[in-house]
Amino acid sequence: MISDSTRARFAREVAKFPADQKQSAVMACLSIVQQELGWVSPESEQIVAEVLSMPVMAVHEVTTFYNMYNQKPVGKFKLNVCTNLPCQLRGGAQALAHLEQKLGVNAGGTTADGLFTLQPSECQGACADAPVLLVNDRHMCSFMSHEKLDQLVDSLQKAEAA
Repeated sequence: MISDSTRARFAREVAKFPADQKQSAVMACLSIVQQELGWVSPESEQIVAEVLSMPVMAVHEVTTFYNMYNQKPVGKFKLNVCTNLPCQLRGGAQALAHLEQKLGVNAGGTTADGLFTLQPSECQGACADAPVLLVNDRHMCSFMSHEKLDQLVDSLQKAEAA
């Protein structure tokens, strides 16, 4: 389930910490799992726990505390729209509603083709750029008008079709 290259990446992260503090690599290891599998399964939590010599529940607590870890499979493009108050005041709720309509899914859902998962999210730390969204937990998009949302979705669909 976890490749040798992933295990090697785990080892590089663990090596950054004193031997008696290797559990400090838990977030990095979960991120690596997600990069490989697209989500963090209970089985992968077990493997991370074994590698880091920590209880599986402690790994699961990290997985469930942070919304950047997917606890179930998601679409190729995960769109997290900030719905905290500053973004709400500047169109965050409307941005989320617009994407629900454009993609034909409710927040928390994945499109039938498996391409998009749409999620509301907590503050992304870019309140002055609201409304904002994060693509695949890595690429922040700011000042997302309906037109910019349409362009983003269309460009991601075209890139996937190419």
